[in-house]
Amino acid sequence: MTRIGVLGGSFDPIHNGHLVAADEVAKQLQLTKVLFVPAGQQWQKESQTSAADRLEMVRLAVASNPVFAVSTVDVDRSGPTYTVDTLRDLKALNPEDELVFIGGADAISGLDTWKSADELGNLARFVAVTRPGYEFRLPKAATGNIETLEIPALDISSTEVRKRIADGLSLEGLVPAAVYSYIQAHNLYR
Repeated sequence: MTRIGVLGGSFDPIHNGHLVAADEVAKQLQLTKVLFVPAGQQWQKESQTSAADRLEMVRLAVASNPVFAVSTVDVDRSGPTYTVDTLRDLKALNPEDELVFIGGADAISGLDTWKSADELGNLARFVAVTRPGYEFRLPKAATGNIETLEIPALDISSTEVRKRIADGLSLEGLVPAAVYSYIQAHNLYR
Protein backbone atom coordinates (compact mmCIF):
# COMPACT_ATOMS: atom_id res chain seq x y z
CA MET A 1 0.00 0.00 0.00
CA THR A 2 1.25 3.44 -0.96
CA ARG A 3 1.18 6.18 1.65
CA ILE A 4 0.30 9.58 0.25
CA GLY A 5 0.63 12.81 2.19
CA VAL A 6 -2.06 15.43 1.63
CA LEU A 7 -1.23 19.05 2.38
CA GLY A 8 -4.20 21.28 1.71
CA GLY A 9 -4.47 24.98 2.27
CA SER A 10 -4.96 28.40 0.83
CA PHE A 11 -1.25 28.71 -0.07
CA ASP A 12 -1.77 32.46 -0.33
CA PRO A 13 1.17 32.38 -1.04
CA ILE A 14 2.92 29.04 -0.54
CA HIS A 15 6.14 29.54 1.46
CA ASN A 16 9.22 27.63 2.58
CA GLY A 17 7.56 26.64 5.87
CA HIS A 18 5.00 24.58 3.89
CA LEU A 19 7.77 22.93 1.87
CA VAL A 20 10.01 22.14 4.84
CA ALA A 21 7.10 20.67 6.82
CA ALA A 22 5.95 18.50 3.88
CA ASP A 23 9.49 17.27 3.23
CA GLU A 24 10.09 16.46 6.90
CA VAL A 25 6.79 14.56 7.26
CA ALA A 26 7.48 12.66 4.01
CA LYS A 27 10.88 11.56 5.32
CA GLN A 28 9.80 10.71 8.87
CA LEU A 29 6.66 8.79 7.83
CA GLN A 30 8.16 7.34 4.64
CA LEU A 31 5.48 8.76 2.36
CA THR A 32 5.67 7.87 -1.32
CA LYS A 33 4.51 11.34 -2.29
CA VAL A 34 2.96 14.48 -0.88
CA LEU A 35 0.05 16.06 -2.74
CA PHE A 36 -0.28 19.82 -2.33
CA VAL A 37 -3.98 20.67 -2.68
CA PRO A 38 -4.71 24.39 -3.03
CA ALA A 39 -8.17 25.37 -1.82
CA GLY A 40 -10.65 26.49 -4.43
CA GLN A 41 -13.16 28.64 -2.58
CA GLN A 42 -12.28 28.66 1.11
CA TRP A 43 -15.09 28.57 3.65
CA GLN A 44 -13.09 30.00 6.57
CA LYS A 45 -11.27 32.94 5.03
CA GLU A 46 -11.10 35.18 2.00
CA SER A 47 -8.25 34.59 -0.45
CA GLN A 48 -6.07 37.53 -1.43
CA THR A 49 -5.48 36.08 -4.91
CA SER A 50 -7.31 33.90 -7.42
CA ALA A 51 -7.29 30.12 -7.21
CA ALA A 52 -5.46 30.09 -10.58
CA ASP A 53 -2.63 32.27 -9.20
CA ARG A 54 -2.34 30.23 -5.99
CA LEU A 55 -2.34 26.97 -8.01
CA GLU A 56 0.44 28.24 -10.29
CA MET A 57 2.55 29.36 -7.32
CA VAL A 58 2.19 25.88 -5.77
CA ARG A 59 3.19 24.24 -9.06
CA LEU A 60 6.29 26.43 -9.24
CA ALA A 61 7.19 25.79 -5.60
CA VAL A 62 7.00 21.99 -5.75
CA ALA A 63 8.45 21.44 -9.24
CA SER A 64 11.99 20.63 -8.09
CA ASN A 65 11.05 17.96 -5.51
CA PRO A 66 10.23 14.55 -7.06
CA VAL A 67 8.21 13.52 -3.97
CA PHE A 68 5.90 16.54 -4.31
CA ALA A 69 2.91 16.74 -6.65
CA VAL A 70 -0.09 19.04 -7.07
CA SER A 71 -3.74 18.04 -7.03
CA THR A 72 -6.43 20.32 -8.44
CA VAL A 73 -9.42 18.50 -6.89
CA ASP A 74 -10.36 21.51 -4.74
CA VAL A 75 -9.80 24.12 -7.45
CA ASP A 76 -11.81 22.03 -9.94
CA ARG A 77 -14.78 21.55 -7.56
CA SER A 78 -17.35 24.34 -7.35
CA GLY A 79 -18.55 25.67 -4.01
CA PRO A 80 -16.68 25.98 -0.73
CA THR A 81 -13.62 23.79 -0.09
CA TYR A 82 -14.04 21.39 2.83
CA THR A 83 -11.38 18.88 3.89
CA VAL A 84 -13.93 16.05 3.92
CA ASP A 85 -14.65 16.62 0.21
CA THR A 86 -10.93 16.83 -0.57
CA LEU A 87 -10.29 13.51 1.17
CA ARG A 88 -13.34 11.82 -0.40
CA ASP A 89 -12.16 12.86 -3.87
CA LEU A 90 -8.57 11.79 -3.25
CA LYS A 91 -9.70 8.46 -1.75
CA ALA A 92 -11.84 7.82 -4.85
CA LEU A 93 -8.78 8.50 -7.03
CA ASN A 94 -6.46 6.40 -4.80
CA PRO A 95 -8.70 3.69 -3.26
CA GLU A 96 -5.84 1.33 -2.37
CA ASP A 97 -3.62 3.97 -0.79
CA GLU A 98 -3.40 5.30 2.75
CA LEU A 99 -3.94 9.05 2.90
CA VAL A 100 -2.04 11.02 5.53
CA PHE A 101 -3.45 14.52 6.00
CA ILE A 102 -0.76 16.98 7.07
CA GLY A 103 -1.80 20.13 8.88
CA GLY A 104 -0.54 22.67 11.32
CA ALA A 105 -1.27 21.78 14.94
CA ASP A 106 -3.21 25.03 15.33
CA ALA A 107 -5.57 24.08 12.47
CA ILE A 108 -5.93 20.42 13.45
CA SER A 109 -6.71 21.34 17.07
CA GLY A 110 -9.94 22.82 15.65
CA LEU A 111 -10.88 19.60 13.83
CA ASP A 112 -14.10 19.27 15.85
CA THR A 113 -15.49 22.32 14.01
CA TRP A 114 -14.72 20.96 10.52
CA LYS A 115 -17.54 19.76 8.27
CA SER A 116 -18.26 16.02 8.82
CA ALA A 117 -15.49 15.81 11.44
CA ASP A 118 -16.66 12.34 12.50
CA GLU A 119 -15.99 10.99 8.98
CA LEU A 120 -12.50 12.42 8.56
CA GLY A 121 -10.72 9.73 10.56
CA ASN A 122 -12.13 7.04 8.25
CA LEU A 123 -10.69 8.78 5.19
CA ALA A 124 -7.17 9.60 6.39
CA ARG A 125 -4.67 9.49 9.16
CA PHE A 126 -3.92 12.98 10.50
CA VAL A 127 -0.52 14.42 11.33
CA ALA A 128 -0.46 17.65 13.32
CA VAL A 129 2.82 19.41 12.65
CA THR A 130 4.00 21.36 15.69
CA ARG A 131 6.89 23.63 16.36
CA PRO A 132 9.03 23.24 19.47
CA GLY A 133 7.22 24.45 22.59
CA TYR A 134 3.72 24.43 21.06
CA GLU A 135 1.01 22.91 23.28
CA PHE A 136 -1.26 20.77 21.05
CA ARG A 137 -4.87 20.28 22.07
CA LEU A 138 -6.15 16.92 20.81
CA PRO A 139 -9.64 17.36 19.32
CA LYS A 140 -12.51 15.06 20.37
CA ALA A 141 -12.95 13.88 16.75
CA ALA A 142 -9.42 12.45 16.81
CA THR A 143 -10.42 8.89 17.84
CA GLY A 144 -6.80 7.76 17.94
CA ASN A 145 -6.16 8.75 14.33
CA ILE A 146 -4.03 11.84 14.95
CA GLU A 147 -0.36 11.98 15.74
CA THR A 148 1.86 14.97 16.31
CA LEU A 149 5.19 15.50 14.67
CA GLU A 150 7.47 18.21 16.01
CA ILE A 151 9.33 19.96 13.24
CA PRO A 152 11.75 22.75 13.97
CA ALA A 153 10.66 24.31 10.68
CA LEU A 154 10.92 27.95 9.84
CA ASP A 155 8.29 30.03 11.59
CA ILE A 156 6.74 31.56 8.48
CA SER A 157 3.14 32.47 7.76
CA SER A 158 1.46 33.51 4.52
CA THR A 159 0.07 36.53 6.39
CA GLU A 160 3.61 37.65 7.25
CA VAL A 161 4.76 37.10 3.64
CA ARG A 162 1.87 39.22 2.31
CA LYS A 163 2.65 41.96 4.85
CA ARG A 164 6.33 41.99 3.88
CA ILE A 165 5.37 42.34 0.19
CA ALA A 166 2.99 45.21 0.97
CA ASP A 167 5.72 46.89 3.03
CA GLY A 168 8.31 46.42 0.26
CA LEU A 169 10.51 44.15 2.42
CA SER A 170 12.69 41.26 1.27
CA LEU A 171 11.27 37.75 0.97
CA GLU A 172 14.67 36.10 0.85
CA GLY A 173 14.51 32.69 2.53
CA LEU A 174 10.73 32.88 2.92
CA VAL A 175 9.44 31.74 -0.48
CA PRO A 176 11.04 29.82 -3.37
CA ALA A 177 12.66 32.08 -5.98
CA ALA A 178 10.17 30.99 -8.67
CA VAL A 179 7.25 31.96 -6.42
CA TYR A 180 8.82 35.34 -5.69
CA SER A 181 9.29 35.94 -9.44
CA TYR A 182 5.64 35.01 -10.07
CA ILE A 183 4.44 37.37 -7.32
CA GLN A 184 6.49 40.20 -8.84
CA ALA A 185 5.49 39.46 -12.45
CA HIS A 186 1.77 39.41 -11.55
CA ASN A 187 1.96 42.28 -9.04
CA LEU A 188 0.33 40.21 -6.29
CA TYR A 189 -0.28 41.32 -2.68
CA ARG A 190 0.38 45.02 -3.35
